[in-house]
This record gives sequence, structure tokens and C-alpha cells, in this order.
Amino acid sequence: MAKLYFHYSTMNAGKSTLLLQAAHNYQEMGMETYLLTADFDDRSGTGQIGSRIGLAKDADIYGKADDLFEMISARLGKGPIACVMVDEAQWLSKAQVWQLARAVDDLKVPVMSYGLRVDFRGELFPGSATLLALADELREVRTICHCGKKATMVIRKGADGKALVDGDQVQVGGNETYVSLCRKHFREAIGDR
Repeated sequence: MAKLYFHYSTMNAGKSTLLLQAAHNYQEMGMETYLLTADFDDRSGTGQIGSRIGLAKDADIYGKADDLFEMISARLGKGPIACVMVDEAQWLSKAQVWQLARAVDDLKVPVMSYGLRVDFRGELFPGSATLLALADELREVRTICHCGKKATMVIRKGADGKALVDGDQVQVGGNETYVSLCRKHFREAIGDR
């Protein structure tokens, strides 16, 4: 039975690495996967899903206006796929998450999505909020704060290295921009609200 999965975490937990490992496992068993990533995330190159440990794989890109149900349906028209894998799922729109759910229900293809749960302000991304509501299975990918506790939050650093509390929700970046923290250290970094 096909399901919609949401693998979520904070930055630097290895979500993209897990996606690439899962895709490799399918490929090793002779099964095709369909990989998707956001069109504006070019950290590993346009149309590439890459991990901090150096793994990378080609992927189709989706933009804000793309209908993912139609993209998956078109890909299935070229041959069978065992699974759809979506990187940076936090950037999906609410409508796009519903399109993924339709693909699971109507096209009978599993969809594994990987993304952040919250932004640098501690607020849910729209894609993540909808995935938390619709996913058949939720899987937390864990990483740790500098204190050793589980990191559930992330800060965005400014040019001075201090935590920012305002700004656009979406800003592509890596270790130079973001730090994963436990809630206590997140509160210390940004101040109580």
C-alpha cells in the first residue's frame, strides 16, 4: 500500500543523505525512483540533491507553480517507478502537498518527503505544516545541539554571527548560515518572546 511519508528535522540532521541512501537502495534492487527538489536550491547545482558528506544525485526540479501530481503522472507515463522522493519539502505549498497525497491515493505510488519542520523563528513552514497534517507516517530525523541534547530548533546567523529574529522565511544556506539547537539554547540565542 502506497503511503505519504514525512521525514523531518532541523538543519544538519542528514535528511538529504537519508534520501540519497534510500534512492540507492531502490536502485540496487533494480527499481526506479523519481527524485524532486526545489528549483531555487542550487547549493549542489541545479537539479541536484546533495548532502554535506559529498553524495549527490540528479533530480527533477519543481517550482512554486508546478503541479506535482501532473509531474509524477507524466513520469509514470515513461515507465514504472517504485517511489517518489522529495527533498526540501518544507518549501512545498499547501496545494503541492495535497498533490503528493493525490499521487499516493490515485496513482498508488509511495512518496517520501524530507524537510525542515520549523524555520529560524520557530514557526512551521507551510509545506511542513501540511505534511504534518496529511502524512501517513511521520519520521523524525534526529540531530544534536552543542550541549548534547536533541536539536529541535534552528537559528539563522547574521553577518556578526548573532542570531537573527527577523527576515524572509526562506533563505538557502548551510552551516555558514544556520545552527541547530535544543529549545533552551534557541531561547537563549534569540531571547524569550
